[in-house]
Amino acid sequence: MTDDLLSALSSLRATRWFTDQDVDDAVLHRVLAAARWTGSARNRQPWRFHTARDPATRAELSRCGAYAAHLSAAPVVLLLGLDRTGADAEFDGGRVAQNVMLAAHLLGLGCCPVTFFPEDNARRATELAGFAAPWLVRTGIALGHPAPAPPGRSAIPTGRLPLADLWTGD
Repeated sequence: MTDDLLSALSSLRATRWFTDQDVDDAVLHRVLAAARWTGSARNRQPWRFHTARDPATRAELSRCGAYAAHLSAAPVVLLLGLDRTGADAEFDGGRVAQNVMLAAHLLGLGCCPVTFFPEDNARRATELAGFAAPWLVRTGIALGHPAPAPPGRSAIPTGRLPLADLWTGD
């Protein structure tokens, strides 16, 4: 069982291409139910979730950053609102985003995170989610059933650095 879990962790990859198949509400609820158990500093849980399924909303979100174009093709875009008034909110937001992606992956969905920047794009994403201060949406996660990437070489490097290049210690 442990090797299966480690294999699942190391097999998570960003998916930017999706089929037209919708994401079932029951599957989405399972993803969010797992994500809500993510640990947070002082158990603040400084996150709120909003899902965008409407094609016009997803298209608008896809224009909220240099690397957000794939959001228009995803059946669901999960928007992560953070109350950043706490010192650890950004760290906790990263933790919950990773758990969303791992849960989605384990349930057979593809996913890819995106950061909304500069600040005007984050404000627009926040508006589209219906959040107001102190909530701000800087992260979106595309969710859907994976489709093969179109042929051609990706501009994004692949592979991982060897562990020996990343780890030092006694």
